[in-house]
Amino acid sequence: MDIMTLIGLVGTFGLIIMAMGDIGPFIDMPSVYIVLGGTTTAVMMRSSIPEFVGGISVGLRTLLAKVDAPEALIEQLVELGTIARKDGMIALEGQDIKNPFLAKGIRMLVDGTDGALIKKALEVEMTHMTSRHKLGKSFFSSAQDIAPAMGMIGTLVGLVLMLGNMSDPKSIGPAMAVALLTTMYGAIVANVLCLPICQKLQTLADKEAYNNELCMEAVLFIQKGGNPRLLPDVLMGFVPPKKRQALTDATA
Repeated sequence: MDIMTLIGLVGTFGLIIMAMGDIGPFIDMPSVYIVLGGTTTAVMMRSSIPEFVGGISVGLRTLLAKVDAPEALIEQLVELGTIARKDGMIALEGQDIKNPFLAKGIRMLVDGTDGALIKKALEVEMTHMTSRHKLGKSFFSSAQDIAPAMGMIGTLVGLVLMLGNMSDPKSIGPAMAVALLTTMYGAIVANVLCLPICQKLQTLADKEAYNNELCMEAVLFIQKGGNPRLLPDVLMGFVPPKKRQALTDATA
């Protein structure tokens, strides 16, 4: 689980609740129905069932996702390259590889696939992976756009109901407060939930694409029979400068 996502989510809602003091006046179920229900159904209108379900699962992934550090991948790749050079490509079969993209590349090495075909297959995989990430991000991007609008609609509904019952002046203040709650709910859904999730998904997609490119370069290097001792030098550009010396020491 990504602990920073969880801390940020809980911390933001905690600060909002602390600012409210007494949370009771800020709870209004019709407003919740309009914002959450309206946003959800509006997103459903622009999505197919697989896209809708996939969008939700991608959002949950932000709490559970763990992207490998480039230096950890390089260490594993050096080990795999050493095995392949010493015992042949077939010796890579059965190796414990968690990264699915790397696992696909290694399977193709074991099968004796031509380097050009390996590159083509991995590039296609990267393209489709990028498309899936864009699809998941668009789900929450749409919700981010729709939620404030649903909040405004709820406020307008509340104002119409309030203005239709002006006979009791004492009820105007409380009715106005309730009417404004939907605007607040819409702002919270858009800016506390959807916006951070969109940005998190983009960050995860960028890191995953970065790692996939690293893995592809390494797999092609191994396929060509390159010396695994040189692999860290070939891939050093993928590692932040501050961590390069530690990687050099670890793979020496």
